[in-house]
Amino acid sequence: MPAAARRIQSGARREKRRPDSQQHETRPELQLLTNRRANQHNLSERAQQLIHWTRTRRTPMFHFMIAFIVLGASLIGSLMLRTQMMEDSFQATREQQSISRLTQDIEDDRSTLDGLQASLPDKAQNMGMVPQQSSISIDLQGYKATQSSGDKQ
Repeated sequence: MPAAARRIQSGARREKRRPDSQQHETRPELQLLTNRRANQHNLSERAQQLIHWTRTRRTPMFHFMIAFIVLGASLIGSLMLRTQMMEDSFQATREQQSISRLTQDIEDDRSTLDGLQASLPDKAQNMGMVPQQSSISIDLQGYKATQSSGDKQ
């Protein structure tokens, strides 16, 4: 069963419920907007309008200027940090390329050295050298120095 709509009525007289100030509300005045590019205001007129706008609002000019300065500083700081980050990124890329180039050079030098070490026994045999067959040791415990001819007196 649908509920019946309720109607609330006040016992106060109509004049007390709605004061005259609320009954006769005025509409805001409409203004014609023109092409802003056709009516270019100079800088001083725009500054005057800004000052007038800040005085008619609750926000004083001081707060507006502080907010403007903070926003400007944030923008400049953001741009500076972004520029520095890009610069660091390019520097890191250059360093990585340099490291990879040096690593490749080291690999090439190692392969050249390994090839030379592998060909060393063949070159020694071509020169007539014979590989060592057994180990040689020298015992210096019983060694006595002989006097040379310059030391005799």
